[in-house]
Amino acid sequence: MHFDLGKMPAQDGYKLLISTVVPRPIALATTVDALGRVNAAPFSFFNAVSSDPPVVVLGINGTGPEGGGYKDTEDNIRETGEFVVNLVDEALAERMNICAVDFPTEIAELEIAKLTPVPSAGVKPPRIAESPVSFECKRITGLSLGGNSTMEVGRVIHIHIRDDLIDMEKLYVKTDKIGLVGRMHGRGWYTRTSDLFLMERMTLADWQARRG
Repeated sequence: MHFDLGKMPAQDGYKLLISTVVPRPIALATTVDALGRVNAAPFSFFNAVSSDPPVVVLGINGTGPEGGGYKDTEDNIRETGEFVVNLVDEALAERMNICAVDFPTEIAELEIAKLTPVPSAGVKPPRIAESPVSFECKRITGLSLGGNSTMEVGRVIHIHIRDDLIDMEKLYVKTDKIGLVGRMHGRGWYTRTSDLFLMERMTLADWQARRG
């Protein structure tokens, strides 16, 4: 079946996109506004896109014409040029979901979700103590994607990894122990990252040898 997205309502295109681009990692982003108020909001249009320099991106959909503007996260990143990406494990999932509620700006999501803000090393927004991994980010640029949707590009300047999840002698992250969750389709489907299989990348010589 072929779909011409230019001839479809945006909401229908959205349904097709999020039902096929899965699983998506989740960024529970913390930011601060000009008054120092902390905002926390999850985004599944998120990923790492470069290692040198280390860069992550957030896709932030606007509040729509009825809302009249950008989400607090976007406004705060524009104002301060900083944000923190906190990754979400199974233990954090339900509290992450609370942060997805469209609370008024003056409401502190972290307090309502019973999450603990911890001072960051190099940016003003706090990281979340309960998150297994946090990335402190400085804004590189922001792109308007049309309407009120934007993409924020941030350079990772500090990484925090929970002590039990890393072997410092080997600098080996115990990824299979983190227990991250990913966003799936529809309004409420998620996936665990515990069902793994191994498929090592082949060299050209490996591939040629397999051909016999």
